[in-house]
Amino acid sequence: MLTAYYAEEIKMRKSSIMKKGLALGLSAAFVLSLAGCGGSGDNSGGSSEGSNTIRVGIWDNNQLAGLQQIADEWGEENGYDVEFQVTDWDTYWTMLEAGVQGGEMPDVFWMRSNNAIKYMQAGVMMDLDEYIENDDTMNIDDFYPDITDLYTLDGTHYAIPKDHDTIAVIYNKAVFDKYGIEYPTKDWTWQDFADIAQEINEKGAADGVYGTYCNSGDVQNFWYNIIYSFGGKVISDDKTESGFDDPATVEAMNFIADEILPGCPPQDAMANTGGDTMFQSGLLGMLPQGSFDVIKYYDSDNASDYGWVMMPYADVNGDGQCQKEERVSIYNGLGWAAYANTENPDAAYSLISAFCSEEGQKKQAELGVTLAGRMNCSDPFTEAYSEMDMTPFIDIEEEGTLVMRPYSKEYTWESDICDLLVPVWADPDTMNDVLPDVVETMNADLAEEND
Repeated sequence: MLTAYYAEEIKMRKSSIMKKGLALGLSAAFVLSLAGCGGSGDNSGGSSEGSNTIRVGIWDNNQLAGLQQIADEWGEENGYDVEFQVTDWDTYWTMLEAGVQGGEMPDVFWMRSNNAIKYMQAGVMMDLDEYIENDDTMNIDDFYPDITDLYTLDGTHYAIPKDHDTIAVIYNKAVFDKYGIEYPTKDWTWQDFADIAQEINEKGAADGVYGTYCNSGDVQNFWYNIIYSFGGKVISDDKTESGFDDPATVEAMNFIADEILPGCPPQDAMANTGGDTMFQSGLLGMLPQGSFDVIKYYDSDNASDYGWVMMPYADVNGDGQCQKEERVSIYNGLGWAAYANTENPDAAYSLISAFCSEEGQKKQAELGVTLAGRMNCSDPFTEAYSEMDMTPFIDIEEEGTLVMRPYSKEYTWESDICDLLVPVWADPDTMNDVLPDVVETMNADLAEEND
């Protein structure tokens, strides 16, 4: 649902708010800041009292046009101007940090799973319960429950799901044609994926063409999906322990080392160039990507060469058939939140309601912004990109299993384990040597955040 996600994923791991200590200190700073302003809205910075402007903070310029259209329709009806502030990922979170400590805050803004808990606990996000209760267009049960839960704390709703995202594989038909390889179909397994990638590697070696691309930071789009397809887990259900010592997870990680990484560019090449860039340059045969990234491929000069196919499955039981639990798409979803000290709380919620109403959610999908946060509202997304088959993003919800992107309160463990795995990506034979360190580091991070 988002923008060039691979680049943002790596940047996210380097972001200051994800570092140990600061993440804990941030929550304390939030509380002190809010206490200092006494809930009076002195540092609202969004729209001043009586202003006709509602400011909205987002980080994805690709979604701006569609969201602006929905917002302008709401604004015309309600007598407000809606001003979007679009920043990059790092700047966005820096802006929110500064805003709650005395700087300017948007009235309405995006929230994501990696930061939601600490922002909710710090009182930055407006309690939406009374608004939802009195809104005839809003039945919270109509939204994806996992995403609703992301933005609910102690039974209180602090954001309404904006969207959800699924993963599919984009492949370059020109590459497949050049090397005489049949296009993939939804019947394929992860072993088929790996075999095709390695075949492209071998046949494309002289041309500098690789089968696929999987950096250690490509978690949601790529290797987390393999773990859960194999029946493994990244984190325990209670979010207190690592799942990297689970036998199924170990099996999946060894599959990645033995079968997936040999079909990828060298680690140093992936560290310097994003997978989307390599793919659009004709240097990759295929690449798992999120529904949030469709637009950049649809608008590409070589878009006619591209096709989409459902994610592979792991034939865990060896019966040659795909059980739903063997085909997984990691998914996530943003939430629309309002600043707790906005001077225009009624208008802020009204705009959120317009985005999240059934009409607004279908409009969002129809305009190609992203898949809907409401269930059964995403079909129009396929119409927005009529020159490409978008059904793999939709069909996996019926023919596979959606697994919520692993998260926890502070989230520092993900950056740490990705860093630990970088040398393994360069030397896959060391996977089993490093996995115990991954478990130990992750458990230590989780213990610290739950202390």
